Amino acid sequence: MKLSDKELILDCPAGRVRIIRNQSGIPEISADTMEGCAYGQGWTHAHDRQIQTLLTRVLLQGRAAECLAGDPELIEIDRFMRRMNFLPDPEEQIALLEPHVRAQMEAYCDGYNRCLSDNGTVWELKLLGYKPEPWTIPDTMILMKIMAYLGLGDAQVAMERLIVQMVKNDLPAKKLAELFPYLTEKIDYDLLKGVNLEPPLVPAAVKWLAKLPKMMASNNWVVSGKLTESGKPILCNDPHLEVNRLPGIWQEIVIRCKDNVLLGASLPGAPGIAIGRTNAISWGVTYSFMDMVDFRVEHCRDGKYRRGSQWKPFKVREEIIKVKKGAPIVEKVYENDLGLLEGDPTREGHYLNLCWSAARGCGAGECNGLLSLPFAKNVREGMECFRQLDALTFNWVLADTQGNIGYQMSGRMYRRPRGVSGMVPLPAWEKKYNPRGFVPANRLPASYNPREGYIVTANQDLNHLGKDKPINLPMAPYRSARIAQLLRKKRVINAEYMKKMHFDLYSLQAQELMKVIRPLLPDDANGSTLRDWECVYTADSRGAMLFESVYLAILRAVFGDNGMGRETVDYLMKETGIFNDYYGNFDTILLNPRSAWFAGSSREELFRRGIAEGLAVKALPWGQTRQITLAHLLFGGKFPVILGFDRGPVTLPGSRATIPQGQIFRSAGRVTTFSPSYRMIADMATQSIQTTLAGGPSDRRFSKWYVSDLENWLRGIYKTLS
Repeated sequence: MKLSDKELILDCPAGRVRIIRNQSGIPEISADTMEGCAYGQGWTHAHDRQIQTLLTRVLLQGRAAECLAGDPELIEIDRFMRRMNFLPDPEEQIALLEPHVRAQMEAYCDGYNRCLSDNGTVWELKLLGYKPEPWTIPDTMILMKIMAYLGLGDAQVAMERLIVQMVKNDLPAKKLAELFPYLTEKIDYDLLKGVNLEPPLVPAAVKWLAKLPKMMASNNWVVSGKLTESGKPILCNDPHLEVNRLPGIWQEIVIRCKDNVLLGASLPGAPGIAIGRTNAISWGVTYSFMDMVDFRVEHCRDGKYRRGSQWKPFKVREEIIKVKKGAPIVEKVYENDLGLLEGDPTREGHYLNLCWSAARGCGAGECNGLLSLPFAKNVREGMECFRQLDALTFNWVLADTQGNIGYQMSGRMYRRPRGVSGMVPLPAWEKKYNPRGFVPANRLPASYNPREGYIVTANQDLNHLGKDKPINLPMAPYRSARIAQLLRKKRVINAEYMKKMHFDLYSLQAQELMKVIRPLLPDDANGSTLRDWECVYTADSRGAMLFESVYLAILRAVFGDNGMGRETVDYLMKETGIFNDYYGNFDTILLNPRSAWFAGSSREELFRRGIAEGLAVKALPWGQTRQITLAHLLFGGKFPVILGFDRGPVTLPGSRATIPQGQIFRSAGRVTTFSPSYRMIADMATQSIQTTLAGGPSDRRFSKWYVSDLENWLRGIYKTLS
């Protein structure tokens, strides 16, 4: 039973389900009940995104070496997943599901498994010898739960480890305080210097993390009808994820239920709509940069940890990793009341203990909140749904047909003692540093019908909108400021203007830095080209390429030559995502002429050094430096390009600080990206959305829907779902 271009009818316990493809290849599911729609969506995800969903599940279960191949990198990723144990309490969480939510999730699993039973496993997975088990509710729960953590894994966790490394390298406290202005604790240098830092995932394993869904950075904004041409709110979203992959993370879908329609992007493996609208409301999402992860320092010996003068044994969890055509591997995991130890406590020493606020007692909230969202009749009810989410640390903006707009942050935040920022590892044996439970959701940042008539989130600091302050490492405010600037600039706003904003390539970061750089430029050819640059990252701009070269050279001169070492700075910029998330921290220092980082030299002297180095290149059009290939999830780079599994090269627009954040960098030797994976515009005066997707509906290479929307995504041509 296949879904081609014709109607497909499925009978299930919830009634008859009808599935068709519209002219864009997007599945449209119709049923009388939400359970019937969930059944059809499960069937559709198994049909169109079987490779994506089953590969994701295998990785999250820590069974890649067992099910795919006994390769060292797969063993390493299995070790990581088994150690993290992202859903340790599935039965407890299932018991907390609301009855209608559990019914939808059971129906989704039944539909998914019906497709597997009817159609079998796709040839790509058969080639690997993988025979999938039935899809279950915990499979969906863990998928929904990990999206935010994997973003944190590349950002907050990495930055907090970097702080420890900086301390171990004797970086002065004054420089640290300036680089991390939200840091409130007095740093115990002696303690942190003695910490044994465990090595992170080996590079070969890191590439497998990229196959999993994770929110990295995004834009969303919503505008009141007081400012729009239609007189109703308009909501926009463009979640920035890795786009150099096929299929894209999202699958667009239309769900038609009795008295309601859902339109938007779904996450294959989970029922419902992640980004989109119903008849009554629309919503969009970005990553909030809430700090959900704290490190503590444990003093260990003989398999125990210290509490005061007492030594307590760790709970030891043994994970048996089966290896295809190889001997099983036993992984010992040490845990205690705070979190997960990074190290071997049988060897005396000080080790980091990773404490994640959503480690236990989370999972049901995500399902209850998101699957109740279609029943929300207005923005306030939608905000209540998002307050149920525990593990997902997201910024949600909403609009409704009644004319209201709103914003709600979701996630579980530690209620830390006064003066504890959560950024620096503190001694675990001192109770005074322990969190006092979690911050109530109604104290998190939120906004409803603000006076200015719009709400913008782009991973910036939004602490002022809450009673507690969950953000201590925000991204730079350039993108949010540019969005707000363009909204204030236009007298009457409509969907066409929003499309232009989605592709706006002006950089406020470049504007601010060029005020310092421009007077120092030489009068040679490259200096003149950069001096005349208008801070716009068009593909033909040579000024954009020269600015980036100069900017990176200035970073090396200031931070490499004045404290961190050039090798460290180059590694952070070229081989990790740390700089790409937190470049604003570095910019704050560059824009402060009296910074402690300029001690012994003047800012002008260091900038001139960086300018000379950065201009000693051949000026190329910016687009020539922005070429990426979209690689197949399983076979990327393994087959000749002519076979069409990989597509490209394509030019990625933008830069780190433009609205379409087009970041290209390497992570553990592998090219990755931040870029809008999906663009959506919802004018609440209509019953439709306008969208464009980096890919297509199907993960099957020989389907005509494999990359059917890619060219439109590149050119900014939107389709309408209604």
